Amino acid sequence: MYKLAAAFALLASPALATGLQIEIEGEGANGTVTVDLFEDLAPKHVEQISALAAEGKYDGVVFHRVIDGFMAQTGDVEYGRIGGDMRRAGTGGSDRPNLPAEFSDYNYDRGVVGMARAQDPDSANSQFFIMFEPGPFLNGQYTVVGQVTDGMDVVDAIKRGDGPNGAVIGQPDVMKKVTVTE
Repeated sequence: MYKLAAAFALLASPALATGLQIEIEGEGANGTVTVDLFEDLAPKHVEQISALAAEGKYDGVVFHRVIDGFMAQTGDVEYGRIGGDMRRAGTGGSDRPNLPAEFSDYNYDRGVVGMARAQDPDSANSQFFIMFEPGPFLNGQYTVVGQVTDGMDVVDAIKRGDGPNGAVIGQPDVMKKVTVTE
């Protein structure tokens, strides 16, 4: 009886993703990026972005903030959709609650994927960023959720923004399709 109950418990629990496959297209980048997700470092964050990806919420979401030599930010499923008012992109989240910080000692190196947030450390929701270059000033300040394992050349080609906040002018590059991988 115990074995049967244990089997049902495993079936009832949400399956954690091991990664994301992100198809990017636009004026700058065109190709696929593969991300290994770190369930052990940030289980709540990985569960949330995996669920959003599985529901198709990231499909059609733009890279709204892209700073050369720093990072490319995306994931505003509320206001960051292609065809929407790009002036609001980056100000929204999802219909899910914000997450408590899951800081780790994993360094923000090239290709690391982190969760974007407001000043409140417990305000991450759906937005994330991919590092172009190391950003040690972020270490221990933002939740690390994964690492690009393939397609950094695609990330490097994402259309850059202007000014200190990196807002993309004109047509930003977009995550056409985001798929959860096992």
